[in-house]
Amino acid sequence: MTPDIIESYNRSRFRRILVNGIMYQERTYRNIVRTDDLVQFKVIVKETDLLIRAKKDLSQEAKESVIKYRNQLETYIAINPIFEKSLIPVEEAPHVPEIIEEMIRTSSLARVGPMAAVAGAMAQSVSEDLLRFSDEVIVENGGDIYLVTSKERTVGIYAGLSPLSMKVGIMIKPKDSPIGICTSSGTVGPSLSFGKADAVCILSKSTALADAAATAVGNVVREKKDIERGLERGQEIEGVLGILIIIGEKMGVWGKIRLIRL
Repeated sequence: MTPDIIESYNRSRFRRILVNGIMYQERTYRNIVRTDDLVQFKVIVKETDLLIRAKKDLSQEAKESVIKYRNQLETYIAINPIFEKSLIPVEEAPHVPEIIEEMIRTSSLARVGPMAAVAGAMAQSVSEDLLRFSDEVIVENGGDIYLVTSKERTVGIYAGLSPLSMKVGIMIKPKDSPIGICTSSGTVGPSLSFGKADAVCILSKSTALADAAATAVGNVVREKKDIERGLERGQEIEGVLGILIIIGEKMGVWGKIRLIRL
């Protein structure tokens, strides 16, 4: 059986549309994602736009989960605005919600600001809530994926104009999950990066860490010769299991990554 392809789409090919008075960016790639064995649904709350697959439609449960975590983040940011604006790690704080604690912890490991971990942290937090209702859950949040699966799956890597874009994929076996798979880019999409990589994909058991690490690695890859430097930077981050870097026609790989041709 051919594994399902989940396109890890790093915040590009957006089309702006107005929904219920809120402008958001439609991820048009979602029309070709194939997970026929799972029920697929979207949850949109303000800027949070999740594509979710599970054994059944859990739209209401997912929406309640998103609202819960957004409220925690918005409340904390209102009290501590530096949390949202800092591009470097912030100090640990006592008695904070788990999602805040995880963002602070993982961004400190990657040596980036805590908001570099927000998409991954949201994807994992919502997934873990939904696992009470479905033993398989895949949550994608702007190219950052938390995946719990009982069958072999492939995550295709979108890398902008690179000739390698959607030509390679990462094989995920059930024993690998749960796992976070996060992709950052310096050439496509609005996400902040100081580098020029077409795609930096990180695997970790923590999706917040994978998200923060993808930003950290992406920041040091400005040209093809920096691929090795990027791989070294990623290996320094505790909790990173695998790294894939694509810039132009060049690719670098390290760690526990099974690549396949798409």
